[in-house]
Amino acid sequence: MKLFVHGLFACAWLFAGVIFTGCGSLPHGQPSPQPRKGADVARFRIGETVFVTFSGSPIPIEPHEEPIKEDGTITLALIGPVNAVGKTAGELQNEIYTNYVPKYYVRLTVTVKSGERVYYVGGEVKGSSRQFYVSDTTVTKAIQAAGGLTDFANHSKVWLTHTSTGQRIRVNYDEALKNPAKDPPVYPDDQVNVEKRLW
Repeated sequence: MKLFVHGLFACAWLFAGVIFTGCGSLPHGQPSPQPRKGADVARFRIGETVFVTFSGSPIPIEPHEEPIKEDGTITLALIGPVNAVGKTAGELQNEIYTNYVPKYYVRLTVTVKSGERVYYVGGEVKGSSRQFYVSDTTVTKAIQAAGGLTDFANHSKVWLTHTSTGQRIRVNYDEALKNPAKDPPVYPDDQVNVEKRLW
């Protein structure tokens, strides 16, 4: 009986050792986890301008310049819509290349660059100016980055214009501060304008 009990303890220790050592490494042949999309990596956002140039083809191809649409895409000749949001310039480059080669071209070099990432805040703010788009922002954050509202600002008439679509959205600043659902996102190249109150 003692031998049986000792055998059980030995098996339990071996089993625990296998489990804990196995947790430290991945099974052979399994790919390692992909790195997370960090804030330090520049990834395309809605409204940001994408520049695509082509070289290496016997037939010259016109460069393409387009702000990323609300659905997250840009549209290129022959291949149509390509999703750009969330991708780095290198990732988008590779995707465009594989869509063109070898279906349409035998040899082709694709280069993707982004425009300057800025948005604009004007009207009744203390620091009316162009602001650099560093990370995700909203109307209230954009106004705060511009120094906040002046004493003459109309809090209920703040206008956000999405440059990529021309859509114009009216925002109540005070309500947006209280309720994030009423604080719409600002994208690169967008414009935020605060009206002046009449009295």
